[in-house]
Amino acid sequence: MKLITSIIKPFKLDEVREALAEVGVTGLTVTEVKGFGRQKGHTELYRGAEYVVDFLPKVKVEAVVPSDLVEAALEAITKAAHTGKIGDGKIFVTAVEQVIRIRTGETDEAAV
Repeated sequence: MKLITSIIKPFKLDEVREALAEVGVTGLTVTEVKGFGRQKGHTELYRGAEYVVDFLPKVKVEAVVPSDLVEAALEAITKAAHTGKIGDGKIFVTAVEQVIRIRTGETDEAAV
């Protein structure tokens, strides 16, 4: 099992969620986050004053998927989140050693 963590643009969330559902990913955790990468933020004008926005709004999508679904999930996220512009985001894949469903006590693949 792998944990796939994606940092994407907020307006791409619905497309990513739908793409993951189509490849068989059944559960997600979504968090509103702020950050920056190569964009390094930007400046905005508000009531005549210019200020720097260092951290840009992003969405973090996390999903634990069985090993056989990892490639399909990565492809789905990449296609759905892609705009071709700077700030599209990143995907991180990490190993998951154990999963336990609290309600039933199921473990590992059965708990995902």
